[in-house]
Amino acid sequence: MTRRAMFRAQEKAEKLQTLNYGIVGCGMMAREHIQNIALLDDARVAVVFDPVPELAQSGAALAGGARVADSLADLLSEPALDAVVIVSPNDCHVAQLRQITQTRPVAVLCEKPLFTVPTDHAAVADIVARHAAPIWVAMEYRYMPPVAAFLAQAQAATGGIRMLTIREHRFPFLPKVGDWNRFNARSGGTLVEKCCHFFDLMRVILASDPVRVMASAGQDVNHLSETYDGQTPDIWDNAYVIVDFANGTRAMLELCMFAEGARYQEEITATGPQGRIDVQVPGPGRFWPAALGPAPTAQLTVSPRSPKGPHTLEIPVDPVLLDAGDHNGSTFYQHQRFAAAVRGAGPVEVTPTDGIWAVLMGQAAQESARTGQAVTLTPPKEIS
Repeated sequence: MTRRAMFRAQEKAEKLQTLNYGIVGCGMMAREHIQNIALLDDARVAVVFDPVPELAQSGAALAGGARVADSLADLLSEPALDAVVIVSPNDCHVAQLRQITQTRPVAVLCEKPLFTVPTDHAAVADIVARHAAPIWVAMEYRYMPPVAAFLAQAQAATGGIRMLTIREHRFPFLPKVGDWNRFNARSGGTLVEKCCHFFDLMRVILASDPVRVMASAGQDVNHLSETYDGQTPDIWDNAYVIVDFANGTRAMLELCMFAEGARYQEEITATGPQGRIDVQVPGPGRFWPAALGPAPTAQLTVSPRSPKGPHTLEIPVDPVLLDAGDHNGSTFYQHQRFAAAVRGAGPVEVTPTDGIWAVLMGQAAQESARTGQAVTLTPPKEIS
């Protein structure tokens, strides 16, 4: 049996009703969602919508012949529809989330960030509070196998985390339809668009909410010679962000988007009174130069203070999952858990409150970097 067949057979011990998905937006990340839904048993993409016809047709073909809807309203009219995945440009999320939730009680998996405009915070909270079906925010990084291993061992390895560092050294923003990710106005800014993943991880790892954010950031290398409709991109390409948390812990993010030559893309370090734990995660294998041999494998290292002696373990990811996307298998595991939530067999693990917090932290970092002042955070209204 092939590895792909094994993944598709994993739930056959229990007969489940087929889940029918609708995909809103058929760009690069949508293709990753489609390919990972295909690895689930008793799940299929039934209908897709994208305002660019060529993208919609390509997404439908990748899904094995899904119906192409001519509008979001048409997609929502699909009789057999259990869940909708929003994978559109960032500034479309709020309006589409509102239309979906006002039309029918389907489950929603919304790609990050939930919103981009600060004034939309209250609107999003109101939208999700009125919706009876699950709403899950796509924070794939939680589900990377090496990061999941780090999460499982961090408290024991450190004796209680006091300091957390997340570093991402990666490639510049890739081209997107309409060049929406080149501008703060549509993306929400780099520290919202790219880094809300890491702010979410900070809250999960430290089991606390942020109280203050300080940042320095800028656009120093990328996209400076590009123009779109006469405008030069204003998206930042590097940053340092320091976050203080309510439980007395602190975290730092180091972002560089002109460092694609690095062996590892993400590195996370947690330190406490008993020791330190590190995880190193490679970037997408398709970007690794073939001349250098196989792409790196993620590593997890535990370094106790006493007795000294770091111990390193490789955390491989199944090749089937690596082939299905750029996020180290995390999209598959996320969809497993989302499907369980849709069926009522598991909780919503990444709630709208989590998604709102991640955006608020990113917006605070953007404001701090812009003004040179620390920003104090006000907790959002709790919603489920």
